[in-house]
Amino acid sequence: METQELIEKAEQLLMHTYSRYQIVLDKGEGVYLYDIGGKKYLDFAAGIAVFALGYGNKEYNDALKKQIDKLLHTSNYYYNVPAVTAAEKLRKASGMDRVFFTNSGTEAIEGAVKLARKYYYNKNHQTGSEIISMNRSFHGRSMGALSVTGQPKYREAFEPLIGGAVFADFNDINSVKAKITDKTCAIIAEPVQGEGGLYPAEKEFLLGLRELCDELDILLIFDEIQCGMGRTGTMFAYQGYGVKPDIIACAKALGCGVPVGAFAATEKAAAAFEPGDHGTTYGGNPFAAAAVSKVFDLFESECLLAHVNEIASYLELKLDELVGKYDFILERRGKGLMQGLEFKGPVKDYILRAMDEGLIIIAAGANIIRFVPPLIITKEHVDDMISILESIF
Repeated sequence: METQELIEKAEQLLMHTYSRYQIVLDKGEGVYLYDIGGKKYLDFAAGIAVFALGYGNKEYNDALKKQIDKLLHTSNYYYNVPAVTAAEKLRKASGMDRVFFTNSGTEAIEGAVKLARKYYYNKNHQTGSEIISMNRSFHGRSMGALSVTGQPKYREAFEPLIGGAVFADFNDINSVKAKITDKTCAIIAEPVQGEGGLYPAEKEFLLGLRELCDELDILLIFDEIQCGMGRTGTMFAYQGYGVKPDIIACAKALGCGVPVGAFAATEKAAAAFEPGDHGTTYGGNPFAAAAVSKVFDLFESECLLAHVNEIASYLELKLDELVGKYDFILERRGKGLMQGLEFKGPVKDYILRAMDEGLIIIAAGANIIRFVPPLIITKEHVDDMISILESIF
């Protein structure tokens, strides 16, 4: 089927919830994607920070093929070996105590919110709790995740949401303090805001959140869905700040392509849940858990964290050079291999022209280009990306 024919068929069959780019991707290899016509693209989006290991990693693929031949699904009425193994590796990597596997990041947020509310209910024997979230935040598109998403454009058409969410300003601890009441059960924040514009948290801010939560016995939730799994140079972004939350939500690169997420918690927080409080049909199934387990193995064997720290410095340098060279670029923001360039105007045309030149990049808002490439990129890949951008600019 030709590209245009397939696109037209998709537009007839699929709900119009995406403004898709007019290419049909067919396969991937390393840090490159290929469309059905055979055109090659350097990928600096990684499926929105998903493909940390790049495409076609043989060890990863072999692990999934092996699990397919054994067992795909059991349901959570029973135990399975891959789920236990994956949970043990996630616990070790995160410093959390207990794990609940989900199918996506938004489901991980839903579970984290439920756990925080149950903790409050057990402690106070009443309902009506509130969660403080951050302006500009993005936590997902399900009703609960939308409720704690601090961008009205995503929320307004779907209100009323679940309620009980109030919003403070990111990196402003006094703004957070002003929102606290005796109904507050948790504070949720992204250590690096992604969809909100690539804003890293200040260390003092996260330390301040931790102190508030300790003082008031409320839970601190970190959304690590995009910034976690090595993208900022530590396995989870909060580890680079030296601030430990009570609950984390993760997904995206957790499975490196297989749909899987998780929320994990300290024993103190996790103990709030009892059998029947939460559940999932597919979460933690043997296939998804095998993917998670192999991802952690490959992060270690391929020394990915050290590589991210080395290559991130180079990417920052080259992006800073663009800022200095072109007056229509306002600034670079980000942390590790989660970077953004803010422009004076819309970036859509730059993204389309980059695609024409064989480079895949994505936006974060109307005027920010986001760079979240596979973590295996090299300096040569950065140079190629910069060269294409300069030819466009």
